[in-house]
Amino acid sequence: MRRRKSGLSRRTFLVSSGATIITKMTNSYGQASNQEIGTTMKHEQRQHPHPTKDENPHLKKQVVYSKKIPVKYECDVLVVGGGPAGVAAALAASRQGCHVRLIEAHSCLGGMGTAGMVPAFMQFTDGKNFLAGGIGKEVLETLRKADGTVPPDGMGIRAETLKRVYDNLLTEADVVFSFYTKLIDVLTHRGSVQTAVCSGKSGLYAIKAKMYIDATGDGDLCAFAGAPFEKGDADGGMMPGTLCSLWANIDWDKVHASGLGAGGSQLERAFQDGVFTLEDRHLPGMWRVGNTLGGGNIGHTFGLDGTDEESLTKALLWGRKSLLEYERYYKEYLKGFEQMELVATGSLLGVRETRRIIGDYVLNLEDFKTRAVFEDEIGRYSYPVDIHIARPDKESYETFLREHTSFRLGTGENYGIPYRSLTPKTLNNVLVAGRCISTDRYMQSSIRVMPGCYITGQAAGVAAALASKTNLDTRSISIKELQKTLKDMGAFLPNC
Repeated sequence: MRRRKSGLSRRTFLVSSGATIITKMTNSYGQASNQEIGTTMKHEQRQHPHPTKDENPHLKKQVVYSKKIPVKYECDVLVVGGGPAGVAAALAASRQGCHVRLIEAHSCLGGMGTAGMVPAFMQFTDGKNFLAGGIGKEVLETLRKADGTVPPDGMGIRAETLKRVYDNLLTEADVVFSFYTKLIDVLTHRGSVQTAVCSGKSGLYAIKAKMYIDATGDGDLCAFAGAPFEKGDADGGMMPGTLCSLWANIDWDKVHASGLGAGGSQLERAFQDGVFTLEDRHLPGMWRVGNTLGGGNIGHTFGLDGTDEESLTKALLWGRKSLLEYERYYKEYLKGFEQMELVATGSLLGVRETRRIIGDYVLNLEDFKTRAVFEDEIGRYSYPVDIHIARPDKESYETFLREHTSFRLGTGENYGIPYRSLTPKTLNNVLVAGRCISTDRYMQSSIRVMPGCYITGQAAGVAAALASKTNLDTRSISIKELQKTLKDMGAFLPNC
């Protein structure tokens, strides 16, 4: 091939053609600082605490990495993460007239409810009011019309149907989205994210947007941008994960007739017989997701850090191995499961807790207890506090039972979610949605479930659209206009 000569240097050509030139320097601890060259802004250096040398001797090594990448896309709103919060955010922003792009690292939309095989929705209502109104209600009704819930008016999820529902909703709303696209870094300037650095099957590239929504579940975008966050309890311990599973050949009529249920009624017998490696008394159980199918939310992966790939790997290995023990338990100690067969496990580990981004307000347990009302609330919810056991022992299980039964709201009772819990400190064009919003650990365990994610995602999408259209930052938009728009969409906002 003949090389065409040009008077432009490669660097000058890339800048003039719209490419972003990024120099990436990785220090001895594997942390990156970035600089965007050829534009008028530079990426702010972020200070992170360094691990001690004893933590990993391999981190003493250092490389300097530099690469020129193109700005492949520009949009009004970039949504990072395609779980329930990301889907709701993208739909809401697009329906407000914004050009929206969504990137998802996995192979489908839906996150835990699809790839993670979580078998059922938690509550959409408080027994009286439909709290996840708007997009949450639309998703549920659309799924039911498509024969995607079991029973037809129930909460069991047919995951493949839910995938198609999400696909169709985003496609019909003109949301541009891509799978196998992972956020790996961001460039910031004076509290604003300027560029998202992505890794796709085509290589590394950048996306520029006016507004960014972190719907990653782990708060990746906010953490990369230097926003403060917390993880776990006072010692950094986080809830265990679960590798959910799909089982066939279950006789559900026999299950119900037996009175033994589909959960932990016979665990103590099984412990005495040595069935299990761990005495994990917290067994959410098996949900019916088809005529003879069961979705298993069974077993825990203890000691999990969902922001660490080695920890995730160990958890997946244990999750797959431990299902052999649960298969024996269900077949030998319960009724209706004698012929059950394992069909599949989730392609995503069920991670319940990682980062909690610190925002302008930290929603807390006292707000749950007092059924708090906020002037800037963007929704209300009511799922109980649900912090899974920290260890496989009686003491930890009793703590779970005490909290799960004590911190529970009655019929018609709910708590407010303030907009300020969606605005990360130090960032002015980023909103957070889903299980990583600004809460304490108790409230995170309540709002982390799918209906809660629809509520916060919907609000983040509308707020991002308002900010984009008015060229304002996230703290300058009209809260009254935000609330009115949400109410018009069907959000439950009785105090606005």
